[in-house]
Amino acid sequence: MLVHPPQARQPHPPTPPFDAAAARRLRVALGMAPEHVAHTMRSSYGLPHVTPDLVIDWEGGAATPRPHELTALAGVLWCAPGELIGAPRTLREHRLARGLAQEDVADAVGLELLAYVRMEEADAWRGNDRQSAALAEVLQLSLPDFVTVTGRGGRLAQLLRGAVTTRWQAYVRQVGKMLPLKRPLVEDVLEEMHADYQGRMTATLNWGAGSAAADAGEAGRDYLDRVVEIFWETVERNS
Repeated sequence: MLVHPPQARQPHPPTPPFDAAAARRLRVALGMAPEHVAHTMRSSYGLPHVTPDLVIDWEGGAATPRPHELTALAGVLWCAPGELIGAPRTLREHRLARGLAQEDVADAVGLELLAYVRMEEADAWRGNDRQSAALAEVLQLSLPDFVTVTGRGGRLAQLLRGAVTTRWQAYVRQVGKMLPLKRPLVEDVLEEMHADYQGRMTATLNWGAGSAAADAGEAGRDYLDRVVEIFWETVERNS
C-alpha cells in the first residue's frame, strides 16, 4: 500500500505592522463597540472566528490581524488598509498599505504573477530598472523606502560608512550611481556627514585619558549603526 508522507504545514505569510492605536481611534470615532466590529466582520466578510475579544486583543497589541483580516477590518472601519498599518518595511507591507492585490502590482510592473509572488515571499526584489521605476510608482514609494524595498539598503550603508570614516570624495560617484540624486547634493551631504562623524570622534577623544577611547568607540558605533538614517535626514535638510 502506498503511503503518502504527511504534508508539511505551510507557514502563515508575515503580517504587516499593525497600528493598534489607529484601529481603536477609528472605531471610537465611528461610535462602534468591539461587538459591532466583530459582528460586521462575521456577517459581511465571512470571518466567523472574529469575536469581540479578538478585536480587543488587536487594539491592545496582544494579537495582530492577518492580511485578510486587516482588509476586512479596514472595510468595517471605513478606511484604507494603509491607515491601519504602521510604517511599512517590506515589499508585501507596502503593497498591503496601498490596498493592492499581488495581481495588481505584477501587472503594473510587467511581471508574471508567479515571479512577483516569489519575490514578495522572499522579500527580494529582482526587477530591472524599468520594472523598479514602475514599482516605485504603483506603491508610491519614497526614495528611502525604494532603496529598502529593492534591497539596496545594505550596500548604501556600506558606502556611507566608508565615506564618513575615510575620504568622502571617493564615494560620491558610487552613491550618486545608486541614487537619483544630483551630484552637488551628494557631495554636500557626504562632506557634512564626514565632518560630523570626525568631529564627534575628535571631541570625544579630547575629553581626556581613561575612558575616552571606549567612549569614542561607542559614539562611533552608534553613528555608523544609524548612518543610513542620518544620510536621509541630511539629504532632506540640504534639499
